[in-house]
Amino acid sequence: MTQALQTDIVILGGGIAGLWLLNRLRQEGYDVVLIEKSALGAGQTLASQGIIHGGLKYALSGVLSPASSAIAAMPELWRSCLRGEGDIDLRDCKVLSPNYFMWSSGGYRSRLKTFLGSKALRGRIDALSPSAYPDFLRAQSLSGMLYQLTDFVVDTPSLVEVLAAPHRDRIFQIPPEQLRLVGDAERGMTSLQMHTADGPLTLQAQRLVLSAGEGNDALLSQLGINNPQMQTRPLHMLAVRSRHPHPVYLHCIGDSFGMTPRLTITSHPGPDGFWDWYIGGEIAEAGTQRSAHEQIEEGRTQLQQMFPWVDLSEAQWTSFFVNRAEPKLANLQRPDTAYIHSVANTVVAWPTKLTLTPELGNGAVNLFKEQGLRPLSSEQSPAASTAISQYFETPPVATPRWEDLLR
Repeated sequence: MTQALQTDIVILGGGIAGLWLLNRLRQEGYDVVLIEKSALGAGQTLASQGIIHGGLKYALSGVLSPASSAIAAMPELWRSCLRGEGDIDLRDCKVLSPNYFMWSSGGYRSRLKTFLGSKALRGRIDALSPSAYPDFLRAQSLSGMLYQLTDFVVDTPSLVEVLAAPHRDRIFQIPPEQLRLVGDAERGMTSLQMHTADGPLTLQAQRLVLSAGEGNDALLSQLGINNPQMQTRPLHMLAVRSRHPHPVYLHCIGDSFGMTPRLTITSHPGPDGFWDWYIGGEIAEAGTQRSAHEQIEEGRTQLQQMFPWVDLSEAQWTSFFVNRAEPKLANLQRPDTAYIHSVANTVVAWPTKLTLTPELGNGAVNLFKEQGLRPLSSEQSPAASTAISQYFETPPVATPRWEDLLR
């Protein structure tokens, strides 16, 4: 026998976007259910480096691009949340580094890019004297310049845990084979069907929010929605478990003509006091054409060139591919802002960058206010989450991929 349930909003996708929206929408009084197919943060969220950045990487040409301008205010928005004063209380979220740094290695183009970037972002970047260098670079004879940015680094598993903790009774793990969207492009979602041992549960909602990252493409196809379309930009990320005692949080600006940092490095606690260095930047973008072995060898070469004082002879290495999912734009350009788009009663959301997630949350709240969406009365919404909890459990927080691969 089919059991029919009602709620205000269903969110599909338990990464940073879905969890942030869950928090913001419940603050507004909506009854919300979030469904995740595997583990929380298992896609792009825990594959990110956790950098809350203020746009430096988009200003190395010396011009404040739309992307740089859009991101400029994000670090302070996040810091207000970490102080318990912002949109969401993140005081229990672990911050790996309160600062992030940029180093030009001394070559002509490297120095030019950092000089132009520092001028474009005046007030958001400070040149450091050697006495103020972080421990990893202190006492080293560095060429070039070292800058401190407004950026900082959060521990993404901790962030996911903090966002999920107050709402565990509204978050459910449902495998794709037990879930079916019913609807079409004209009406959006008419119902969501969950298959259980006791028969189907049918859930109806005023709004469906798709925040599943790369998974949005398949969900849109189920509903026959052809616009918006999705594009992906691949990365070949590197991770190395080092015995070096100090963590690294650093953009290394290279001498190429490109405007992406040569290496972007964050450090994450590993076992036995070791650090896992997680490496993106130009090496990850160019590395999509390399095999895993070739990418690791390229990483080994570049780290030895940049940091000759670090002994990596006993380090463990791994690499893996990540797809960044976002709305498809002309000429496959990168979106400058968070993306939210409404089709009938279905809302498609991509934060496009971790740092822009608060913008996505505000966009969703404003959209539903503009649409006049009102919470159902308690009589109309008979605790859908209670019924669903009889069959489906709260998903765990995922483990970062490099941790699994370096075990």
